[in-house]
Amino acid sequence: MTDDERDESEGSETGVVLDFLAHGRSDDDRPQYQKEPLAYVIDSADFQLYELVMDSETDISIGDSIAIDEEEDIVRTNRIEYGDLPSGASSELDYAIEEIVEADEQRFVDYYNNAQPITLRLHQLNLLPGIGKKLRNNILDERKRKPFESFEELEERIDGLHDPEQVLVDRVLEELEEEDLKYQMFVREDEE
Repeated sequence: MTDDERDESEGSETGVVLDFLAHGRSDDDRPQYQKEPLAYVIDSADFQLYELVMDSETDISIGDSIAIDEEEDIVRTNRIEYGDLPSGASSELDYAIEEIVEADEQRFVDYYNNAQPITLRLHQLNLLPGIGKKLRNNILDERKRKPFESFEELEERIDGLHDPEQVLVDRVLEELEEEDLKYQMFVREDEE
């Protein structure tokens, strides 16, 4: 996304379509003409999950980027939990999160550059899957020398940190799936 595109979309929530049910839910017993098309979407900024009731003329596909709050085809937006996703949407979740992380690489590399201690004994980096004390200290030492500029550089400079992008994707998935997680680093908690 260019800076101009970012400026144009600032203020609007965008997301990635996980699943599109043109004929509504299969467990909906209403007649076909009464069912509304549904799209399941993950927000690109806060990783919130939404069920969007769409206009009957909507033409979207899995993987499309969609403006959640400004799309004229959206009739109603409902915030949902991970457990409310249909199986098709859950199976696409990993790929969609990966796409979001890749598209905004600098934001997520900056997480490694800017992560801070949570308590005297716990650091934000330790919340990432597979990062223990040794890897955390290596990351902290290396970022003091020079901030990381890409996932590739991060992987080259930190021995033992394989696929730093996937580590973040796994953490986002964990935050979405686990309801009672104490620390949310990427998924915005409900404000309601």
